[in-house]
Amino acid sequence: MKEYVNNQFEELSSQLLLLKEQSNKVVEIANVCIDAIKNGHKVIFCGNGGSAAQSQHLAAELVGRYKINRPAMNSISLTVDTSNLTAIGNDYGYDVVFARQLEGVGQKGDVLIGLSTSGNSKNVVLAFSQAQKMGIKTVALIGAKGGQMLDMADYSLCVPATTSAHIQEMHITTGHLICDLIEREFYGA
Repeated sequence: MKEYVNNQFEELSSQLLLLKEQSNKVVEIANVCIDAIKNGHKVIFCGNGGSAAQSQHLAAELVGRYKINRPAMNSISLTVDTSNLTAIGNDYGYDVVFARQLEGVGQKGDVLIGLSTSGNSKNVVLAFSQAQKMGIKTVALIGAKGGQMLDMADYSLCVPATTSAHIQEMHITTGHLICDLIEREFYGA
């Protein structure tokens, strides 16, 4: 059992070192978010399952704080409103739960960050389509295979992993770095 755990740490460590090669993309994504916030817009997150939890977590890092006590930043997650999720899912279908919410709360100049281990989550793909219609920039945090979201996104980061757990671990690491860079830009280190 210990050998298995050690192997998992080794695999994840090597994948994180490969992710380091995409540092420029992390900075680019952070800058897109910084520009949106500077211009009075918001950073919006969405995803399913573990990616939904990470969407909520990252929005909370911006609204609450990441490392620095400071004023709240404009950010929301489309995964938190159970009344919206269940009403839209029931009336229109689960595939549009994010696109429909985005239509209501999104504005040109906002940034939509979609998290998906496969890059093919239909409700996130449809949210990206809606974002494009509205002039909302899209960021895909996806796994190594990319999926549909890779070609749809204005900005994408394919983490170098193919198992969902490791993809999600790298998404939260990347998301934290993005929040850190945003916070530093506005409030210093």
